[in-house]
Amino acid sequence: MAKIAIDPVTRIEGHLRLEVQVENGKVVDAWSSSTMFRGMELVLKGRDPRDAWVFAQRICGVCTTVHALASVRAVENALGITIPDNARLIRNIIECTQYIQDHVIHFYHLHALDWVDIVSSLSADPAKTAELQQSISPWPKASPAYFKAVQDRIKTFAGSGQLGPFNNGYWGHPAYKLPPEANLMAVAHYLEALDWQREIVKIHAILGAKNPHLQTYLVGGMAIPVDPSTQQAINDQRISRMKDLAKSAKEFVEQVYIPDLLAVASFYKDWASIGGGVGNFLAYGDYPQSNDGSPESLLLPRGVILNKDISQAPGAVSHEKVSEYVTHSWYTYAGGDEAGLHPFQGETAPSYTGPKPPYDFLDTDTKYSWLKTPRYDDQPMEVGPLARMLVAYAAGKERPKALVGLALKTLGVGPEALFSTLGRTAARGLETLLMAEQLMGWIGELKDNMGSGKLAIHNGEKWSPGSWPAEAEGWGFTEAPRGALGHWVRIKDGKIANYQAVVPTTWNGSPRDAKGVRGPYEASLIDTPVADLEQPLEILRTVHSFDPCMACSVHIVNARGAEVTRIQVVK
Repeated sequence: MAKIAIDPVTRIEGHLRLEVQVENGKVVDAWSSSTMFRGMELVLKGRDPRDAWVFAQRICGVCTTVHALASVRAVENALGITIPDNARLIRNIIECTQYIQDHVIHFYHLHALDWVDIVSSLSADPAKTAELQQSISPWPKASPAYFKAVQDRIKTFAGSGQLGPFNNGYWGHPAYKLPPEANLMAVAHYLEALDWQREIVKIHAILGAKNPHLQTYLVGGMAIPVDPSTQQAINDQRISRMKDLAKSAKEFVEQVYIPDLLAVASFYKDWASIGGGVGNFLAYGDYPQSNDGSPESLLLPRGVILNKDISQAPGAVSHEKVSEYVTHSWYTYAGGDEAGLHPFQGETAPSYTGPKPPYDFLDTDTKYSWLKTPRYDDQPMEVGPLARMLVAYAAGKERPKALVGLALKTLGVGPEALFSTLGRTAARGLETLLMAEQLMGWIGELKDNMGSGKLAIHNGEKWSPGSWPAEAEGWGFTEAPRGALGHWVRIKDGKIANYQAVVPTTWNGSPRDAKGVRGPYEASLIDTPVADLEQPLEILRTVHSFDPCMACSVHIVNARGAEVTRIQVVK
């Protein structure tokens, strides 16, 4: 038996350490540890709740806008504020743009190198690569000359010795299966996606003044005016520009991302039985189609799936069933560390008891992570694109169900393949296509409102603290690209008395709970094959399929003694 420590796991946001035991070429146990601490919950105490979103949004700079949205929704929920229709549409457009950009970046720049061998692309035949491209998509960049130019760029890049993100890849690893031409096609699209993602996010600049960390959120609505008669507002010209960007985004997703995803997946069908995880899935749902606040109004439905059962409608969701444990986390609870706390009663009291770096391995029998351990009704839950697509599929949502069915048919696999590393990766792509199809509609609705004279953007009815109750509490939700995100706020005498954020990677990357039950990362790695202990590519495939964001999940880092990278093997 061998124990491996991968620290840090790269191509993610933040600092993640994995320790796994390998026996007879397979993982038999695993531990997930976040090695950074942030204290945003402590920063927010005592502040004006109307300002909370500005601070909360800085929890992360990758999923840019989602913490702002969850934060304003939490305060609006506490104070009973309903936002105008234009504010709902603008928030949907902003979040939808974030999904599309974030998912494409993840596939090409954070996850693709787990499946694509960059070095192999150097031996590809550009003419055959062009044939492959033309056989799967009408994308115009498909000539032999184009792929030859990309190949020459990679050769020049490799010859410089400055390989950047390609420097530490496991090139030539036996787990790579794509032919050279498929590798060259994927590398070309990796480079194209770098330019593409810069364009789609210009919608954030139009609606939010910048990216990341948009500036136009307000409790009660948005701060960007809607008025076709002025250049200082969202007008017809800006609507037209957003439509152009949305159209371009949809074309890239349809003609590049989805064909690439299916092409790559066709060579890795064995990964349809690897990386299943806990088998429980949670989605808060998102994208309200009206302002009535009901779960039924959400485009992406709310629901819980237990034990991989998608044969019946998902269970209802109540945020009151959420709790967080710190039994194996570097925090303490005043009442003891064995019981979980609902976020309204949540505590953020850091207490590091781990070893001082550098060290070989953590004491995983005790506390070993800066992540808390969320549970829903005392069960571990996977959140993210797979959870959302499964909930939508089980709920009978027509378009998600059709997309999932088409992907399964194209790959020649059954529904059981969804519960896997391959299923998780495919679900993110299908969701991207779904959102790319929706984006133009919301932009059109905003234009229609402008045309009919509906210009309201903010509800100031309860803006003054003098109109607030002495005490109030609220829950704000959203579906971040990485999964279910909840913010809980308690307000007393006009100030924040307590604030807690339970984020997607806290759900997925959590350490064991008080009963010793693994979190989704840890559970998903069991039985993962490992061909080379010194190059644990297979482990990275599954973990990257969740798109970890440790900065969100532990909410500043002391870098003293930190290593750049280490894979420690003990046999």
